[in-house]
Amino acid sequence: MIFMETNELKELKNDVLKKISPTHEERAYLEETAELLRKKIEHIAHGMNLKDVSVTLVGSAARNTWISGTHDLDLFIMFPSETSNEELEKNGMEIARKIAKEAESFEERYAEHPYINMIYRGFDVDIVPCFRVKSASCIRSAVDRTPFHNEFVKKNIYGLESEVLLLKQFMKGIGVYGSELRTQGFSGYLTELLIIKYGSFEEVINSACEWQPGTYIDLKSHGTIQHTDPLVVIDPTDPKRNVAAALSLDKFCFFIDACRQFRVCPTMDFFFPKPVTLMSDTELLQKMKSRGTAFIAILFNTPDVVEDVLYPQLHKMEQAVVSLLETHEFKVLNKGSWSGEKTIILLELMSATLPQLRKHRGPPVWIYKHADSFKAKYGTSKDVFAFYIENGTYIAEVPRKYSEASSLLKEKLNSCSMGKHVSCAVKKGFEVLKDGEICSISERDFKLFLMNWPKV
Repeated sequence: MIFMETNELKELKNDVLKKISPTHEERAYLEETAELLRKKIEHIAHGMNLKDVSVTLVGSAARNTWISGTHDLDLFIMFPSETSNEELEKNGMEIARKIAKEAESFEERYAEHPYINMIYRGFDVDIVPCFRVKSASCIRSAVDRTPFHNEFVKKNIYGLESEVLLLKQFMKGIGVYGSELRTQGFSGYLTELLIIKYGSFEEVINSACEWQPGTYIDLKSHGTIQHTDPLVVIDPTDPKRNVAAALSLDKFCFFIDACRQFRVCPTMDFFFPKPVTLMSDTELLQKMKSRGTAFIAILFNTPDVVEDVLYPQLHKMEQAVVSLLETHEFKVLNKGSWSGEKTIILLELMSATLPQLRKHRGPPVWIYKHADSFKAKYGTSKDVFAFYIENGTYIAEVPRKYSEASSLLKEKLNSCSMGKHVSCAVKKGFEVLKDGEICSISERDFKLFLMNWPKV
């Protein structure tokens, strides 16, 4: 089945574009703000006698691929490649802090190098120091690639900007847009490369319907490294890099599934899902009870780190907690994490309680030495529920140390491997909530998370 542009589809696309295309006034205000910031940064740099420092606007704002209402600006302060890391951080942050004094609010963040995020004239602005290198293969930090991405897209996207907007909004609508580790979806740059590759929104949809794990796209036919990710899109500016490395298998497959549905029945709901009505606490509890399982939540204060540091540690914690539970014979069906002011690890178990006894299997009867020791220890113990032979092996039914999952977590959680920041937060204190107690958590976004469970 090939997805063709019909009059109905053309009308749908036009309706979507009317909603998401920036107005002339929006564009003018963005350009004015970006130019104002650029001049301020250059003025401060020259005042510090940093004559070789330049400023460039990058990202969707520079490429005319931004969606109306998403007021983001990324300004890179570019230092000569021979600048030391210490000089870049010191001078770059001194410039950024001086600009930030005029902002409505700001905070210092840290990736490979520190940078400033601020709200300025209503825009979410990142001011990022980077090295001005000769090519993306010579980068000294990950952000050094971005200006090269900017130039490649600007040279190849002309006339296709509306197609990018449509694809971005489609991805936003179905929940797969964003390459941050919280989302594990499609980045803006990846979206632009897909449009450059396929030429239109419809052709991306058509092609994605046939994608399989290992789908490989190399616009410049210059890739030099074997990648094992679900989708491989070789960076046109760096032959070693997969632009789609952050995309998870589930988000990759969810996109394929949504493309197939859209091709059969394209509607506005894919771009703008209908608002969700929150369930009451009673309705949420009833939904949970209807599954016939048990829910446990671990709740603690969210560490003060950026999401791309936090979420890998939360995923590590999820795995460690599941391992702890299953080592003690609690079967985990689903797991997930949510973070706001508080962070919650949510677990769905077949049962949160187990029998007071467990089978402890000993050696075969014919291995005399070990069998005799096992029998001496368990055969006449008052604590043993039963002692017998089964399939030639001694069995002792012994008391289970943890018959409730909540008790196990309260006592053993801090022994789990969770990552530096999460571990520190958990050690400062955590709660273990069960079933109805979980429904009483008031944050709206968590209630949406719970409503969508187990889709996380």
